[in-house]
Amino acid sequence: MALLGVNIDHVATIRQARQTVEPDPVWAATLAELGGADSITVHLREDRRHIQDRDLEVLRRTVQGKLNLEAAIAPAMVDIACRVRPDQVTLVPERREEITTEGGLDVTGHRAATATAVGRLHDAGIAVSLFIDPDPRQIEAAVALHVAAGELYTGEYANATPMAARHDELVRLASAATLVREARLVLNAGHGLTYRNVVPVAELDGMHELNIGHSIVSRAVLVGFTQAVREMKQLVQ
Repeated sequence: MALLGVNIDHVATIRQARQTVEPDPVWAATLAELGGADSITVHLREDRRHIQDRDLEVLRRTVQGKLNLEAAIAPAMVDIACRVRPDQVTLVPERREEITTEGGLDVTGHRAATATAVGRLHDAGIAVSLFIDPDPRQIEAAVALHVAAGELYTGEYANATPMAARHDELVRLASAATLVREARLVLNAGHGLTYRNVVPVAELDGMHELNIGHSIVSRAVLVGFTQAVREMKQLVQ
């Protein structure tokens, strides 16, 4: 039975569209936890396009469950993580021009920088997860860094059409999930998951937690945040 991590970035996206104070992602985090969220995820981007430093600092004081910070391996972002001390940091790739994350962190291509970031976070007593493609090379590189968890990028699966292509991507995810489990890493997954496509990923053997944001925020606009989280929680379980 998978856990549900709710990413509240896009509550902040709505706020930043008007550069105002509402809707407040801190309030959304409270409602998400009332709806059954097992953890709250935020991505503090270098360009601060949605979540702001203030949000992260207040969330650290108010989130009752696990607070998972997504961050780039850039030293400045690691500095913030070590100061705020979330329960977990998930290291992710980041490009200023991208609309949303376009794939997993290239651990093999940025091994030294990733190792430095992981080492600093471990020294601060923070659990580390790596957001990686379902690629054996990336999983092997993650294992070598002694991180706690590997979060598989599910974007290719979510975006695949027709159904045959989606099935192929699910098989690829299942194979990668086996490697993550065999390496004794916690198995997480996320990106592009919706109410319509989440169940097959949630049912992968050993799936620990799914991180889902945009789809939940989109439904919450229509049905309310707590209800949207409850509905997704029922699916992932």
